[in-house]
Amino acid sequence: MFKIGDKVVYPMHGAGVIESIEEKEVLGEKRQYYILQLPVGDMKVMIPINNGEGVGLREVIDWEGVERVLHILRQQCSAMSPNWNRRYRANLEKIKSGNIYEVAEVVRNLIKRDREKGLSSGERKMLENARQILISELVLATELEEEKAQSLLDGAFA
Repeated sequence: MFKIGDKVVYPMHGAGVIESIEEKEVLGEKRQYYILQLPVGDMKVMIPINNGEGVGLREVIDWEGVERVLHILRQQCSAMSPNWNRRYRANLEKIKSGNIYEVAEVVRNLIKRDREKGLSSGERKMLENARQILISELVLATELEEEKAQSLLDGAFA
């Protein structure tokens, strides 16, 4: 169980800080919820405490994890399907997993594909979403401002 002030990642939304733990009544049922403040996008999310593990809630990576993310971003692309629909579904599964290293692969592969062949509008939107997820975790893991975390990410592709 997490506590107030913990830095956590909520798959598909990104990293944030548990601002409070509150009891709320939703659909006639009282439950306790983590109130998660996401710094990138300035959004708040309510996550049922008893469903935290089920939705993939996890701690933010440490410095070693940041180094591993940057290493992944600098590597060559992994094999991707030439079929955009299969590629999109495979990338979506990686993002949904909540695994930051798989999200980093998606960002790397889509940025490199965009430079070589361009992206469909769906893949462009996916890239932006995956970048935001990655940046939000880098912000909390490194305690950098959002712009500096973006520069760190962009620097891996220079």
